[in-house]
Amino acid sequence: MLRPRLIVSLLIKNGGLVKSENFKNYKYVGDPLNAVKIFSEKNVDELMIVDIDASVNKNEPDMNMIRAIAERSRMPITYGGGVKSLSHIEKIINLGVEKVSVSSALFSDPKFIETASSNFGKQSIVGVIDVKRHGFLNKSFQIFTHNGKKKINGSILENILKVQKLGIGELVINSIDHDGLMIGYDRQLIREIKEHVKVPLTCLGGAKSLEDCYKLINEFGYIGAASGSMFVFNGKYKAVLIQYPGEFEKKLMLDHLKL
Repeated sequence: MLRPRLIVSLLIKNGGLVKSENFKNYKYVGDPLNAVKIFSEKNVDELMIVDIDASVNKNEPDMNMIRAIAERSRMPITYGGGVKSLSHIEKIINLGVEKVSVSSALFSDPKFIETASSNFGKQSIVGVIDVKRHGFLNKSFQIFTHNGKKKINGSILENILKVQKLGIGELVINSIDHDGLMIGYDRQLIREIKEHVKVPLTCLGGAKSLEDCYKLINEFGYIGAASGSMFVFNGKYKAVLIQYPGEFEKKLMLDHLKL
């Protein structure tokens, strides 16, 4: 049975753990391997890791880093970044990673996604879509790839329907506008697409506190609430502090949800 999930999202750039704002202004926050070890000790629901340099710089996945991450983790992991071949996916899964995320390939090489889903099972393939507001009063949404630099033609709903037909097992919607700002999720974006999404959905971008996660899950039900900043920053000056709610806090949340 599906249940709400609190997912930690970590970005890796130049081998270090970073946080961004609107896909810019990257701030180094520490050693990713140390962060993974701490989050593992805190019994995180899931961990999403993306090497944001890999696809943009046309690098292959860093298998040594992925191996080190998997060895330090007791939680389900999704890895993304530089995944371009079935061999990449096979190697990553064999290292102990449960799911592989893809972004630009959803639009540049849909046949690859279909083949990957057929070979490894759709539960192993996660589609990540980065979305930015545009148009009159910023009320419309546009999909971008390559760290928000390349625009994908067509409406967001048209593209989501196409992506789902490729055989992905999960969809992650990431708000570029809310990224790193800790102003809450873009729930208008989720309202626009939720009824059209037929696979498990995870939302990313903007969460400041557990209350933001509660609001998201209360409104949309069985959905993944992902965040990076909320789990690595503390206080108004954003001091680096790795944190995650304990089982008691999560139980309180579930007990009060209107699911």
